[in-house]
Amino acid sequence: MILLENQTDTAIETAHLEPIAKALTDREIEVILTDDATIRELNREHRDKDKATDVLSFPLEGDLPGQPLGSLVISLDHVVQKAGELGHAPEEELALLFIHGLLHLLGYDHETDRGEMRAKEAELIRRFGLPESLIVRTEGGE
Repeated sequence: MILLENQTDTAIETAHLEPIAKALTDREIEVILTDDATIRELNREHRDKDKATDVLSFPLEGDLPGQPLGSLVISLDHVVQKAGELGHAPEEELALLFIHGLLHLLGYDHETDRGEMRAKEAELIRRFGLPESLIVRTEGGE
């Protein structure tokens, strides 16, 4: 189950995220949709990187019954801008970032693995009917 909080004035459809989540975990996931200024602040505070980013993942340690998997923070400013640049729907961009962040919550790490996370992203992009162009982006290290 997804607990969603949209902290912006941007309306965006999110129902398509639930099947993706259910395909990967039965644990609750908090999703916070925010703006570039807020995600920049979080990125600086938690990763020592003073710049806006697209998605941040905050996994919860442990595996107690009923414990949420963690939280995802996604910049809707980034979603809208990148979707416009690449010519696909903001909902598709949101799904890509959700997949990416969720895989991090599940322990995948594209910076240290041997392509497992990228392969899983590509599999999920195909499975959920997202544009093939998103696979190229994930393979390109975006």
